Amino acid sequence: MANQLENLVESIKSKVRALKKSKKPYVKMDKSSSVKVEIRSRKARKLIDKTLKVADRPGKRSIS
Repeated sequence: MANQLENLVESIKSKVRALKKSKKPYVKMDKSSSVKVEIRSRKARKLIDKTLKVADRPGKRSIS
């Protein structure tokens, strides 16, 4: 059992070393559509919160 663990650790170490030596260690993935929707909904939520906060103070008109 310990021998298998040692082999696994050595295998991982060698793969990490190989990644460090290569010029491009990973391929950057594009955001999935669900992640893009989540980002947009967070931005929309922040804008709504900001607008509601301004609306609660009728003396000031600016949203900035």
